[in-house]
Amino acid sequence: MERMRVRTDLALEAKESFSGSDVEVHGVVVEEEYDKEQNLRLTRVRIESERGAREMGKPIGTYLTLEAPGMASPDEDYHREISEKLAEYLKELMGGQKNPSVLVVGLGNRDVTPDALGPKMVSNLLITRHLIREYGREVMGVGDCCEISGLAPGVMAQTGMETSEIIKGVVQEISPDLLIVIDALAARSTRRLCRTIQLTDTGIQPGSGVGNHRAALTKETLGIPVIAIGVPTVVEAAAIIYDAQGNCEQMPPHLNGMFVTPKNIDELIKQLSFTLSEALNMVFAHGER
Repeated sequence: MERMRVRTDLALEAKESFSGSDVEVHGVVVEEEYDKEQNLRLTRVRIESERGAREMGKPIGTYLTLEAPGMASPDEDYHREISEKLAEYLKELMGGQKNPSVLVVGLGNRDVTPDALGPKMVSNLLITRHLIREYGREVMGVGDCCEISGLAPGVMAQTGMETSEIIKGVVQEISPDLLIVIDALAARSTRRLCRTIQLTDTGIQPGSGVGNHRAALTKETLGIPVIAIGVPTVVEAAAIIYDAQGNCEQMPPHLNGMFVTPKNIDELIKQLSFTLSEALNMVFAHGER
């Protein structure tokens, strides 16, 4: 039976949809690293051709997926290790860019818990642009910290504006060197909910994981590099039913378009927002280490 295509934002899961992760896709390179001691798995998916992009349904670029089964636990030391790993991977995607001015955007709706990761993460971020411009870099205690500004633009139902319109206006006004967007994603597998983090240099199309497509945020649309960081917080109900019974033929119609999230999502979002913000603070606010 052909594997069912369920909506997912994860490039790793898009690759797995080809009848297993061992099947080669033209123009797609997959590399894996596993840290047995910390139980962390990193998968690099590099889409290098237009054909590979079409087959994967993802833009050309690099996708880093960190899987950490213990990420759903409240172990602060473990989350610190995850933040340190994320800081390394973020530097990798930046390609050695030193001390850029960075705009960090938290996408999503603060009033909808599974979608609140981005806004809450920005609230935890160490914002430095105003301090550096007023008092100089010395105020941060290190000489090579970056100018960090943050924005949580909300969603169209709250503002009446496309997210891309708001971000384009801010980018034109403050001229950052780099844009980092944080968003909640949709996964194919329940085991990856709140246990997986994806970083990519391709930018992002907000809302695509739940079928609510908005204008893309990319280097092509904004004129500056865009790195997207996301955590899957929902899974489509159809995927759960398919995993349980092997098909969706008996799925009640009212479940179409329904998404499921963990029952302790409030706690998980709060925890993950700190983990992500600490990773960015390590890279941008505390100088090189």
